[in-house]
Amino acid sequence: MKGLTLAELQQLPATVDLLTAARALGLGRTKAYELAKKGDFPCRIIRVGVAYLVPTAELLKLLGVDPSIPSKD
Repeated sequence: MKGLTLAELQQLPATVDLLTAARALGLGRTKAYELAKKGDFPCRIIRVGVAYLVPTAELLKLLGVDPSIPSKD
């Protein structure tokens, strides 16, 4: 899976799906779902039915990105 650029990360909506978050963290699909099901995903996740959503602000914080600073890429 190709990673996300800083500019792409900063343009994400308030929540992203689990696979987008996994891609940003360098995790594969299987590992991401395994961690989510065990409650061990690196940041908070929200389960809505069978879907997992990740708050974008928490993902950015985990990656050390300040969403209020414009990206240069």
